[in-house]
Amino acid sequence: MADLSFIGITGLALADSVNPCELAVLTMVLITLLIQHPENRKKVLYGGIAFVLAVYIGYLIYGLIIVQFFKTFSEILRQNSTYIYTGLGVLSMILGALNIKDYFYYSPGGLATEMPLSFRPRVKKLIENITSPKGAFIIGILVTILLLPCTMGPLIVASGLLSQLGIFQALLWLLYYNLIFVSPMILVVAIIYYGFRKIEEVSDWKERNIRNLHLIAGILLFSIGFALLTGWLY
Repeated sequence: MADLSFIGITGLALADSVNPCELAVLTMVLITLLIQHPENRKKVLYGGIAFVLAVYIGYLIYGLIIVQFFKTFSEILRQNSTYIYTGLGVLSMILGALNIKDYFYYSPGGLATEMPLSFRPRVKKLIENITSPKGAFIIGILVTILLLPCTMGPLIVASGLLSQLGIFQALLWLLYYNLIFVSPMILVVAIIYYGFRKIEEVSDWKERNIRNLHLIAGILLFSIGFALLTGWLY
């Protein structure tokens, strides 16, 4: 991968990592665990780690599936791989524009930027069943499916770029991508466990800054899409 492609993968992962819906789901998980184990903060720590690990594994699997899909598709196109880059660039710019729109005209459950409102009661019901770290991991795997509508866009673009590599190299890059993707979640778990902030404060911060998070993600995605269309990333 070229240096600029490294920047592209990193930028896409960062855009994915600041998505408000993953932080909202994590705070719900931690609140549920605290209610279940108010005096046992280690249960909260282990439950939070288990949930984040489940999300990491889930998105790693999805990434590999998408990479394989693009590999098959590029075999069909053969000599016309620029069509793939053009398509990925357009997709990235559309996702960026939708996130930027949410900064100026925010409404919960935005198309391709947040979890649909119809999914939220199901996610809440699933999370309410968590009583242990093992349960947090199992629910985490299930929740990744419901998180797809609001987090899948950057992963699709990144996986499309990685499809030009061998499967082992693509796997290494996906490990890196997903580490960046879950890093804010790891940070939140650490902040809560060590008592730097209460869960309610983290949740309030997310709500106060939700427009800014969309703006950051939007600028990153739009810039990467533009770079793809102009040939800077390949």
